[in-house]
Amino acid sequence: MTRDADTRTGDRRRPVRRAPLAALAGVAAGAATLGTAELLAAVWTRWLGSAGTSSPLLAVGGAFVDRTPPWLKDWAVATFGTADKLALGVGMALTLTVACAALGVLAWRRPTLGVGAFVAVGVVGTLAVLSRPATGVVDLVPTAIGVVVGVQVLRWLTGLVAAVRADDTGRPAHPSARASTGASRRQVLLTAGGVTGVGALGVLAGQLLGTVGRAASRTAQALGLPTPTSTVRVPEDASSGIPGHSDYVTPNADFYRIDTALRVPRIDAQGWSLRVTGMVDEEIEITYEDLLAEEHVEALVTLTCVSNQVGGDLVGNSVWQGWPVRELLARAGVQPDADMVLSRSVDGWTAGTPIEALTDERDSLLAVAMNGEPLPAEHGYPVRLVVPGLYGYVSATKWVTELKVTRFDADEGYWTPRGWSERGPIKTASRIDVPRSNGDLAPDEDGAVTLAGVAWAQHRGIERVEVQIDDGEWREATLLAEPSVDSWRLWTYAWPDAAGGNHQARVRATDATGETQTEQTAAPAPNGASGWHTVDFSVA
Repeated sequence: MTRDADTRTGDRRRPVRRAPLAALAGVAAGAATLGTAELLAAVWTRWLGSAGTSSPLLAVGGAFVDRTPPWLKDWAVATFGTADKLALGVGMALTLTVACAALGVLAWRRPTLGVGAFVAVGVVGTLAVLSRPATGVVDLVPTAIGVVVGVQVLRWLTGLVAAVRADDTGRPAHPSARASTGASRRQVLLTAGGVTGVGALGVLAGQLLGTVGRAASRTAQALGLPTPTSTVRVPEDASSGIPGHSDYVTPNADFYRIDTALRVPRIDAQGWSLRVTGMVDEEIEITYEDLLAEEHVEALVTLTCVSNQVGGDLVGNSVWQGWPVRELLARAGVQPDADMVLSRSVDGWTAGTPIEALTDERDSLLAVAMNGEPLPAEHGYPVRLVVPGLYGYVSATKWVTELKVTRFDADEGYWTPRGWSERGPIKTASRIDVPRSNGDLAPDEDGAVTLAGVAWAQHRGIERVEVQIDDGEWREATLLAEPSVDSWRLWTYAWPDAAGGNHQARVRATDATGETQTEQTAAPAPNGASGWHTVDFSVA
């Protein structure tokens, strides 16, 4: 006789498979743990006002992201794009479900060992919480309480599973069985399922409570954005109006988002401040009101993620408003030996920026607005860095709280020790928007078809774009207006007398220094992708 079966001589009851019930018990215990911990973490953070991470889910996810090698980050972004965090969440949920199911079976077969393993997993979650920036011992309390609740649920449910004697209908075989067991298979299923549902609701409630107040945190908007001393005018001929061609200015809702924050930080601008520290003559701290009182400017700047693949869409162009960083650094007095500024986000993320990019005449800003509106929370509200000419991983710090003037040989940004290059200048690049890959083009009345796209070489500008069709000669495209060398440039190419059938087009750009983008293909890691964007299409 095994623990996985129950048979009696003289009756026709089928053996009961208790392992699936034990697995469900483990899942229910895991759900109870996380539901309790996440709900308490949300209340704990709001009550204590902690800047750390009390949520075990966010802590484990953050610890995973911290240890992500470049090839895995590239794969995740290429596969899931801006849904990479959703994919991570789904992957974590599946992994935890399988792990808890296995722990449930173990706790049913070997109670002491199973409970010990469950506690060990809880300890891992606790250590993950402790590893997060600005987290203290007090932030461990929600996870610890969750583990205690989960252990009690695990022992209770696996005890019920061990006592079950049921026939194939899930009903007790006779009254004496009910008296001796106190539970049927159906009751275990309903109980464990109910606990799992309540736990899932706890997780959802905790996540929602963690995000409530983002709109309320914008109370500082009542102060009003200052009128910039210099403004941006985007000429009508900067865009083509061709269906499918990128807008010159990317709407806020369509702007890509790639960062390490699993939950967008909730920051009250009236409590925000920025410190300038390190190799300066005088350390400075400014508030949001101080920042709004300075003379602001507008700037057209295209931002690009280093993980953007050739032809990818992790690039966007916006009108940013803010105070030039060079003025703040000048006020602090940068010491001559400094060559880097380590900017820090409220969640502990850092970027190492060459100091010349923040002190020369380019429009590097402490930005407070995006396309005429206060920064969306997802893009850094209340204040972020915008630096032309550098990939975001070394410059575009959102929710910025500190600028440490330092040296490259003394400090590193978040991604540098993880295999990415130190300084991150943006490579000249171009993309075909029209036609899309494997798309169709219809000729106009003159028999021509029009291709369209974008090219960028931030802080250098685009001088020429060329298109090649079916391995023919390179033909120069028409460049649209270029209001700023720090932003992308749209282009069109009319292919006369286009032949019907299948074709292939590729594009290359030359920046204002005369350098043409290389044909050599390179992956995003360690310093940005390269190669000519190529699409297959057909002419009707």
